[in-house]
Amino acid sequence: MITARKPVIAGTFYPAQPERLAGSVRAMLDAASASGSSPKVLIAPHAGHIYSGPVAASGYRLWEADKDHISRVVLLGPSHRVWLRGLALPSVQAFLSPLGAVMIDQAACARIRELPQVTVNDAPHAQEHSLEVHLPFLQTVLGEFTLVPLVVGETSPGEVAEVLDALWGGDETRIVISSDLSHFHPYEEAKRIDGNTTRRIEDFCTDLLGEEACGHHPINGLLHTAAARGMSIATLDLRNSGDTAGDRERVVGYGTYALQ
Repeated sequence: MITARKPVIAGTFYPAQPERLAGSVRAMLDAASASGSSPKVLIAPHAGHIYSGPVAASGYRLWEADKDHISRVVLLGPSHRVWLRGLALPSVQAFLSPLGAVMIDQAACARIRELPQVTVNDAPHAQEHSLEVHLPFLQTVLGEFTLVPLVVGETSPGEVAEVLDALWGGDETRIVISSDLSHFHPYEEAKRIDGNTTRRIEDFCTDLLGEEACGHHPINGLLHTAAARGMSIATLDLRNSGDTAGDRERVVGYGTYALQ
């Protein structure tokens, strides 16, 4: 019997019923543009699906044509509930969603456990939504794949980049950095802040702050190694909850970015 992390936001961030969840994710993917090449890396948001799902779908849709070549996803997201120094792997063998189990790549996890900034710690994973919210998209787009899930706490860009470099792989491996943008500003102010943050991401800045993006630590690390690798970056979608499913008094920003 495998050990598994069970979903904790099914029924709140996304539907708990498998058929309803599969249908809603499929609808968001079908509504997204399918133009563009399949990126190595996505930065994508992690709010409730009705809020950020259409923005995330703009990136995941690009992997569909290449899904037969993708067998592993490295997924990094910020720790919202537990203070953490470094990056945390779970001890379990699989992550569950209403759409089924995703097995964890144990060999890849063993390889990075040797790094001093990486620990095995289930506490940051237990209630964390920043990874779980992506699973239904990945399962719908890719079908079978293995996962390397990392919750990221206080880290330097170099520490995150070292982990990403160890897991980089070839075309079979794709990377997702999970992050929302600004939080709880009026609509026009959020657009200004998120537009500036997007320009900084496009310029490969590695000093993003928490008020710009809650996943600033993994983003900074990604941009550190992406710049060294001579990658390009494109903004696929930039909206906020006032555009998707909420009011415009206190909005949360969402962006999806593709790196090649």
